[in-house]
Amino acid sequence: MIEVQHVTKRYGPVAAVDDVSFRVEAGQILGFLGPNGAGKTTTMRVLTGYLPPTEGTATVAGFDVLEEPIEAKRRTGYLPESPPLYPDMTVREYLTFVARINGLAASVRRTRIDQAMERTSIGDVADRHCGKLSKGYRQRVGLAQAILHNPDVLILDEPTAGLDPKQIIETRELIKELAGDHTIILSTHILPEVAQTCERVVIINKGRVVAEDSPDNLTGRLHGAVTIQMQVDTAGADPTAALLAIPGVASVSVGEPGGDGRTIEVQSEQDGDIRRELANAVVANGWGLLELRRARRSLEEIFLQLTTAEEPAGEEEDAGDEDLDDPAAARENADE
Repeated sequence: MIEVQHVTKRYGPVAAVDDVSFRVEAGQILGFLGPNGAGKTTTMRVLTGYLPPTEGTATVAGFDVLEEPIEAKRRTGYLPESPPLYPDMTVREYLTFVARINGLAASVRRTRIDQAMERTSIGDVADRHCGKLSKGYRQRVGLAQAILHNPDVLILDEPTAGLDPKQIIETRELIKELAGDHTIILSTHILPEVAQTCERVVIINKGRVVAEDSPDNLTGRLHGAVTIQMQVDTAGADPTAALLAIPGVASVSVGEPGGDGRTIEVQSEQDGDIRRELANAVVANGWGLLELRRARRSLEEIFLQLTTAEEPAGEEEDAGDEDLDDPAAARENADE
């Protein structure tokens, strides 16, 4: 279990993370989303003990990252955006080194290494130097070191960056398999990956949490009204008036006639399901109903809605433009 309570991280006057709070239950996968510079990596570095928070507390598997840092780190597997590999070591040498650091007994060390390599599909490069690996293989070796000691918590920053489509699918399936036994925070820019993998989503923007919910609930809550898409053969008639007369219909948008009839988009007033009424109206008017489905906003649309708010006017706009996940960049901004 992971719990973040009112965590703030400042570099001078610049707040890279500002009063962030969220909770991840044991065995859950949390998608951690935000544009570049939103504070995702800074938050992850606080959780892993790499950076201390300016204010607030964070606990990992029941251990405070400041008060009990060693115990918290023992229970954490971390894959940073750039995997921490030693280029002059072979993959097996590197994983052996990591296993020893994590205190794995010699009797189980080789078994754990073989299991991690098998799960991440890197057995064919076991004797190759890390410095000669492709970006995709480096990413997979980084994931292998994160799961090597079977931690309670996994914090994965862009785990599929640089992978080909087949490797992305394999990594996604691996992350799903790890859920239940592990609590996982997954940061990624591939939003369909979040929708398919994560049980909950936290969206952060400008250092603050702007939304937290399941992907389905987030979509429904922010959308409010329901959109119904229809394909209807109206035999040249305009269906607008007939559909607007249905109770609960807020608006109707009718496309031009085509070979497959007209494309019609109907917006309901609230969360009511008006599909049955729409179908009855089409049949009553003697039209042909070719398709009727409830449209859902994608996670991409929700993400853009929450993270592209208009910047306030003024000379201070530039203060948040740099990537505040980089401490050096944040300090440079603060100095300016």
